[in-house]
Amino acid sequence: MITKQDPEQGENNLQEEIRKPLILVDKASADEEDGYAADQTHKSIKRHEWMVYLSTFFAVCGSYAFGACAGYSSPTQSGIMEDLSLSLAEYSLFGSILTFGAMVGAITIGPIADYIGRKGAMRVSSSFCVAGWLAIYFAEGPLPLDIGRLATGYGMGAFSYVVPVFIAEIAPKNLRGALTTLNQVMICCGVSVSFIIGTVLKWRVLALTGEMDLFHVPLWFWVSFFIPESPRWLAKVGRQKDFEVALQRLRGKDADISEEKDEIQVPITALGAPIIDRVGRKPLILVSASGLVVGCMLTGFSFYLKVHEIALDASPILAVTGILVYIGSFSIGMGAVPWVVMSEIFPINVKGVAGGLATLVNWFIAWLESYTFNFLMSWSSYGTFILYGAVNALAIVFVVKVVPETKGKTLEQIQAAINA
Repeated sequence: MITKQDPEQGENNLQEEIRKPLILVDKASADEEDGYAADQTHKSIKRHEWMVYLSTFFAVCGSYAFGACAGYSSPTQSGIMEDLSLSLAEYSLFGSILTFGAMVGAITIGPIADYIGRKGAMRVSSSFCVAGWLAIYFAEGPLPLDIGRLATGYGMGAFSYVVPVFIAEIAPKNLRGALTTLNQVMICCGVSVSFIIGTVLKWRVLALTGEMDLFHVPLWFWVSFFIPESPRWLAKVGRQKDFEVALQRLRGKDADISEEKDEIQVPITALGAPIIDRVGRKPLILVSASGLVVGCMLTGFSFYLKVHEIALDASPILAVTGILVYIGSFSIGMGAVPWVVMSEIFPINVKGVAGGLATLVNWFIAWLESYTFNFLMSWSSYGTFILYGAVNALAIVFVVKVVPETKGKTLEQIQAAINA
């Protein structure tokens, strides 16, 4: 028995010796080295965040263009109708056809972005905007005016998809929430600037010089040679070498990208501001919708005072307050959160079709609202905003009764809750 166990014990000891490392490293020293390496990587990433910021800046120029397109028709209505002798119906078509173009742009830019890349898709979007603004500037009748508005609408709808996708795909985790919210901020800036300078500039000058698009395209073609393409898209199309180079440029030449490189499988398209995950989807939508109701009611009340010549000094203040409340409330919830919820609640087998249909319905309703706005205002100025407030109040009821809370749940858990 003894002679039989000794060889087995010797063999086990030999295997243990083989498993030992050739060089013994003190654990504390190893931890210090790992900490030093992590610190150096963090410093490298901090040094090279300027590339992420630069790329994001030129992407959100498209968001600004979105807002500028959306805000153009309101301050220019009287000038365009007088100079081109347009009827109310013709101008309503001009104002609303923007959303029809946006509907087409939002649906078609996805395949384009998948085929030529995110940067290429933004170039296409900017080109449509520039062509549209030039057509509006040189328009001498309703047809070229509508063609220009349709082209800017296509660019606006395309930007609405590709800008948040590009930002989400290039930003590191610690910056993604903040940078993606810049998309909505710049849209609001574009709308506000159009409203403000539109009261001073003629409508042709506003179309020619008041919009960022007219130098956005040349800048994009020049800057695009210096900023990297989306690493997620490069990985998806199999350009492995370009993918690694782009990711390294975005994270820093000394940064360790191996872990993030392994995590990247498919493009990320959902917005992910941190507040959405902290507060939850439904509370954010409900607060936002409540603010929309308040904004509409304040604006409607200001028109009521004006029509009945009551407290005329307070009417403009109430109108501006109502508009600001509406814009702010839309930005914190209704502007972005429904798209996140949409990406979570649709089953994977119908997500593409369902998402496209939801986008189509969104822009169709936007067109319907834009087209009927002037007619409703002719019917009743304050009644129009009371009607809009009532629609937002119905949205609150719908969210409370129907929309599920998806915070902290896997997609499978969400589907199980919906099907229960």
